[in-house]
Amino acid sequence: MYGGHTHALRQTLVALTEGQSLAEHDGHSDATIQVLTGTLVLIAGTDEWKGSAGDLLVVPRVRHSVKAIDDVAFLLTVAI
Repeated sequence: MYGGHTHALRQTLVALTEGQSLAEHDGHSDATIQVLTGTLVLIAGTDEWKGSAGDLLVVPRVRHSVKAIDDVAFLLTVAI
């Protein structure tokens, strides 16, 4: 959407079908998830945050994953 390797702010549109996930990975910088459609869960250790259309979630700077509760599209914004 915006960014690339020459910019500090990067945005990526992500779509996952029901039950699919982004595997656990490290969080190294400030990031947010803006849920556009559907429902997801952001998981960091024993903490979980559910997000539905219109929700803005702050991504923790620790290992985390994202799982689609149903078909979901979200905007991932990362500041590098």
